[in-house]
Amino acid sequence: MLQPKSTKYRKAHKGRIHGLAKGGTQLNFGAYGLKALTPGRVTARELEAGRRAITRHMKRTGRVWIRVFPDVPVSSKPAEVRMGKGKGTPEFWVARVKPGRIMYEIDGVPADVAAEAFRLASAKFRVRTKMVARLGEGG
Repeated sequence: MLQPKSTKYRKAHKGRIHGLAKGGTQLNFGAYGLKALTPGRVTARELEAGRRAITRHMKRTGRVWIRVFPDVPVSSKPAEVRMGKGKGTPEFWVARVKPGRIMYEIDGVPADVAAEAFRLASAKFRVRTKMVARLGEGG
């Protein structure tokens, strides 16, 4: 699974995700992309599950790019622990995704294969998504 090699700080504030994505909103690599429609935190496990769903359906033809990286640590305290005594340990990594952000791009497959691959992958995420295509492409 994806996670940073090192970070400046071990734990991060939760924060709120509001506004639209200011970058990563256009297709840069492939002919088709999966775009986020709602804000949210996408975990490294979700990204890996989505990647597996896409590559499996494409039968390893074509190429896949992951355009988001989980670089925010999420901490949690163990079960049945009393309040206080500081913040919990980092448990998993997430990527903060804003509406308009391209999460995956694929190329080298027909439009119908891309649409089905993205449909399978979108079931893995807690954010709503849609498929986008480069101008002149099908879909």
